[in-house]
Amino acid sequence: MDDRTEDALRDKLAVVVRADADGGAAVRLAEHLGVSLLDEGGDPSAYPLRLVLGGDGLTLTDGSMVLRADLRDMLPRLKPANLSRELLVRAAKVKGVDAPTAVDATAGLGADALLLAAAGFTVTLFERDRVIAALLADALRRAEDDPDLAGIACRMWLVEGDSIEGLRRMARAGENPDVVYLDPMFPERTKSAAVKKKFQLLHHLERPCADPELLLEAARAVHPRKIVVKRPVKGPQLAGVKPSHTIGGKAVRYDCIVPPR
Repeated sequence: MDDRTEDALRDKLAVVVRADADGGAAVRLAEHLGVSLLDEGGDPSAYPLRLVLGGDGLTLTDGSMVLRADLRDMLPRLKPANLSRELLVRAAKVKGVDAPTAVDATAGLGADALLLAAAGFTVTLFERDRVIAALLADALRRAEDDPDLAGIACRMWLVEGDSIEGLRRMARAGENPDVVYLDPMFPERTKSAAVKKKFQLLHHLERPCADPELLLEAARAVHPRKIVVKRPVKGPQLAGVKPSHTIGGKAVRYDCIVPPR
């Protein structure tokens, strides 16, 4: 986050700790975000957004809508017959690699990374927004304790921070994932009527991709076998770069950029 974003976040967000929550975890979260900490009986009216920590995990609310990152919602899509039909899994598939690796540079709430991990990838997830990263970290902790998800969640590694800088660090370290996955948020997506109501809460926090050219350049710098870019089915190509091939559906498409090796 830049300074202006952090200041705005402090003004509109508070962490609310319920009686059944880990109080120490709530304190650490509020300190990490630089926001106020309220107990359950406090007056939240001064805070348009609240992160509520309870014994059952973390939720984001504005008082009328509630959002929890819950990877269990994805279980029907993880069944082998369904997973093999997922467009992202088809787009990211690499041949001749027994233990493929991927970077999800725009992790959000982790749904796409979960699909990749279920398909056998070890996935590094970058999420630059601290609040979204906190929701995702909570979801991953719960998934690791879930017998239906633990074997998949153990292949997902969350890094809070900017993915452009993260990819550049990987490049300097000589780390070369097989796939880099990009789902950048662009301004037209914030206006889409197709956005699910509960995810409107995230638009208080998410910022459009400011420099798609730098994002793609950073992805190329780690020399992956493939860069996969999620786009609206009729949306523009990322940074104007023509893909090697495309896998399309009714609402979205996946542009596959295969760098020369």
